[in-house]
Amino acid sequence: MSEKRTLHIAVIPGDGIGREVVQEGIRVLEYLAQASNGTFLFEFDFFPWGCQYYLETGRMMAADGLEKLQHYDAIYFGAVGWPGVPDHVSLWGLRLAICQGFDQWANIRPVRFLPGVESRLRHPNAESLDWILIRENSEGEYSGIGGRNFSGRGKGKEVAIQSSIFTEEGCERIIRYAFEIARTRKRKKVTSVTKSNAQQYGMVLWDEVFARVSQEYPDVETEQWLVDAMAARFVLKPETLEVVVASNLLADILSDLGSALAGSLGLAASANLNPERRYPSMFEPVHGSAPDIAGQGIANPIGAIGSAALMLEHLGLHDEAKLVHQAIEATTREGKLTPDVGGTCSTREVTDAILANLAKVSAKV
Repeated sequence: MSEKRTLHIAVIPGDGIGREVVQEGIRVLEYLAQASNGTFLFEFDFFPWGCQYYLETGRMMAADGLEKLQHYDAIYFGAVGWPGVPDHVSLWGLRLAICQGFDQWANIRPVRFLPGVESRLRHPNAESLDWILIRENSEGEYSGIGGRNFSGRGKGKEVAIQSSIFTEEGCERIIRYAFEIARTRKRKKVTSVTKSNAQQYGMVLWDEVFARVSQEYPDVETEQWLVDAMAARFVLKPETLEVVVASNLLADILSDLGSALAGSLGLAASANLNPERRYPSMFEPVHGSAPDIAGQGIANPIGAIGSAALMLEHLGLHDEAKLVHQAIEATTREGKLTPDVGGTCSTREVTDAILANLAKVSAKV
């Protein structure tokens, strides 16, 4: 009998509903491990970092946080943000500190229209819609370059400068990654999104790199759109989308739009990848900490469970990831939904239904 594979996962539940939905994702992962007949198991280590930690210590994470995390197989993240802690402090102190510290330069955000979930689009076949956002995750508009000054000149005189950094290397690696992802899909197509008519330096560089790299992929259809026109296209012609690649800010906005059109941000999964695997990658739902519903037991766990499926794929457990996606689809088709998508189920009840369907789809394999 081969040796059991132990996967070491760092868990950062974070704030608000992050603490609730991460627990549900862990339930699914533990079920899969138990059902693996000894093939693999998970060991979870929990880290209490987040806004409460900040209020107690003045830091969002431990000073040696990256050192503590760097040897794990993956990081499972809940959410960040809470009233009383400025959003830029919570974001830069934890999530972005990990993304940039571990060079997690590829952010993957699938947009899936699940059966039984009412789409916000008037589309004759919404369930056929399935595209993926590839987001540059290390530079661009979130480079953190800039500062504030001149406040001493008096009221209303302060100046703030925020610079976007686009490097040829950073543009090329995310664009090339998008092409490689496109080659794995039934329809091989990549759409690049910029605002290069107005941002004539960084985003023109992006456009030029995209045009150059696309020549190496003659089997992949390509197109380039400006972000305002692309936002409209998400609504008017979503069936034309397949793989969409964009800068840090633009892809962030478009991915939330896509998830909202699919029914709810609570459905949206994501992966922050270091594709070279020099550092651990991080997996998280995109819905945020949602303080308004935290503690009520009604948060949608599907985004967190879908993120766990992306983690399984990254860890080489491709069959298990497919089973999780199938179980999610079976659950939404049955109408087992949380209030954000028109249902009446609790967080735990949705996960219970996913586990039940996971047992059913596993039995068919």
